[in-house]
Amino acid sequence: MDRVVETSRETIQQGSSSFSTAARLFPLETRESAWMLYAWCRYCDDVIDGQTLGFGMSPADTGTARERLATLTRLTEQAMGDAPPDDPVFTAFHRVVKRHDIPARFPLELLEGFAMDIDGRRYDTLADTLSYAYHVAGVVGVMMSMVMGVRDQPTLNRAADLGIGFQLTNICRDVMEDAGAGRVYLPADWLAAEGLTPETVTDPQSRAGVHRVVCNLLDEAESYYDSALLGLQALDFRSAWAIAAARGIYRDIGRRVRREGTEAWDERTIVPKSRKIYLALRGLAISARTSAPMPLNRDASRAGLWTMPEGQRPRHRFVC
Repeated sequence: MDRVVETSRETIQQGSSSFSTAARLFPLETRESAWMLYAWCRYCDDVIDGQTLGFGMSPADTGTARERLATLTRLTEQAMGDAPPDDPVFTAFHRVVKRHDIPARFPLELLEGFAMDIDGRRYDTLADTLSYAYHVAGVVGVMMSMVMGVRDQPTLNRAADLGIGFQLTNICRDVMEDAGAGRVYLPADWLAAEGLTPETVTDPQSRAGVHRVVCNLLDEAESYYDSALLGLQALDFRSAWAIAAARGIYRDIGRRVRREGTEAWDERTIVPKSRKIYLALRGLAISARTSAPMPLNRDASRAGLWTMPEGQRPRHRFVC
């Protein structure tokens, strides 16, 4: 294993124990590409938020954040060309993009999601929240599908659905930490129905209402997890197993947030290792079902789900 791949593996192990567990189930080449793609996504997210491997977020100076995003965009565009920057993260990203022919649209859409954070975008409705979830996670699902050899639009939509489900779960788990940094992704109209505003989310007396809103958003996430399940039959057996395992682990985070009630944010919600092993084995059974003589209906309707615009290009140019 060369240093670029090894560095990427170390990044995913330290930055996401949930995805790291699932990624071990991929075939070797897919696994290494997943590591390298994750390393770039994690690095970009950390640079924007001033974090280390997803931890320690604090409110950032908008001007400085814009400068960092402009630099990330320049380096990312360079890495998608023929002469990547001399940096392990962007060397890894270059390999993934070239190996799997990932269109520039998708990495740039992820960076546009980070621009939403820098701009202090307000999420007035569920549609606003879902758009954000697509840009920062759904598009990662699309790129991961391409790593696994998928190109047809119906399956890419299912992959985006899985990423959206992941992000909605993350929003629910991290709502207090995010709000403390000035970011509230819960739909403002849902908060208003509970007599709350984005500014009052962190108030101790608001917790019961916030938890009700979170439970509604977790209900919404279930629709995206259900849709994603139907895309597994487009994958090879090992990849389907890995994705089914990741789906199960992230859904379990949401279930724990729901079950813990207003105490859900007293400490970070995690899935214990023993539970991850169980969910990985359950993912094995699910992947076996998708390759059975009568597989799941991949063409089932996605009516009512947020769908990425086809051929969309990012609106921002990320310049200072």
